[in-house]
Amino acid sequence: MSPSGRIPDVVPATIRDVTNTPAPRFDPGCPMVGVEEEYLVVDPVTREVVPRAAEVIARAALELGDRTNPEITRYQVEAKTPPCADLSGLGARLRDMRNTVAASARAHGLAIVASGTPVLGDVMPPLITDDPRYEIGIATYRSLHDDQAICAGHVHVHLPDREAAVLVSNHLRPWLPALIAMTANSPLRAGRDTGYASRRTLSWSKWPVAGPPPYFASLADHDAIVARLTEAGVLVDPGTIFWDVRPSSRLPTLEVRVTDVPATAGESALLAALVRALVVTALARVAAGDPGPHLSAELLRAAYWQAARDGLEGDGICPVTGTRQPAEDLLDALVRHCRPALDQTGDLPAVTERVDWLRAHGTGAARQRAALAVRGRPADVVDFLVEQTSPA
Repeated sequence: MSPSGRIPDVVPATIRDVTNTPAPRFDPGCPMVGVEEEYLVVDPVTREVVPRAAEVIARAALELGDRTNPEITRYQVEAKTPPCADLSGLGARLRDMRNTVAASARAHGLAIVASGTPVLGDVMPPLITDDPRYEIGIATYRSLHDDQAICAGHVHVHLPDREAAVLVSNHLRPWLPALIAMTANSPLRAGRDTGYASRRTLSWSKWPVAGPPPYFASLADHDAIVARLTEAGVLVDPGTIFWDVRPSSRLPTLEVRVTDVPATAGESALLAALVRALVVTALARVAAGDPGPHLSAELLRAAYWQAARDGLEGDGICPVTGTRQPAEDLLDALVRHCRPALDQTGDLPAVTERVDWLRAHGTGAARQRAALAVRGRPADVVDFLVEQTSPA
């Protein structure tokens, strides 16, 4: 396994986005999809994370506008693509977005890395971005914020019907561990190997409304639970519903937010293609009256933990049967499950190629460890991540 391998690109095609245009017509067979990514700002000399995200965001916004924003800590930059209809267009948008943020960082003598956790730097407690909402959050959640210098990848799929979005989430729950495993990209933290492929997943699971979403009988059931949580003082606002699948509180989308930020733009595009195919597959089942599987909460929690520990490099747990299987087999099962939808969206050839690449080169976590193994220097991992995030 070579840490220098790059995921193959697909030929760019016309990007059909909805920036500054009326809401698009909903296509249940090929809905629009967009991606949000979070990056860490690092000093290219010390390789440590630094609290200078505001400078990077201000410069990147000259090109990206409101598609780049602050995150909860001053170490993080958030950027998002516009909605796209085709995978090649999304891949081009992801590369352009990463290149813009990376160039903005270089202009300030900095760099960015796509990693779920900081490889180097003392970030506990982290410096929190100035924002009244975050002040309320700190008062509510207290030391949970100490572990929040972590970066995720979020996929939004256009679903204007909130009832359908909630019912679709029931069908996505069994596949969330496989998504964690294939995107695992946070094995190191503060200079040491944590022993986990996705240490970020464990950090995130501490929050009171986080992890896999509950099984919902209906939108009314969902809204009633959210109302009770709000009344109990567990939520600051709808944005603090951190379930790994949720109807967006701001957009006509279903948001899947279960994974580490992928190391490369190609892996991020692969994630988006699979999430959209899962949504398309689930929509057809919901329309046919299939309520989705009722999973054991204990098995699903165990499957999350196993995926976070070993990524694709070990075994996983099928949350439906509880059987132990090679994690790569669970990924193959996911692709088989949504193969008709991938055919329908036209994404199957690119997804097949990228899954083969991932199998050959390993997850971001495996590649980080390969970079570390060469000389045993965590600084080399940061350099590797800088190149993977936005290749020169």
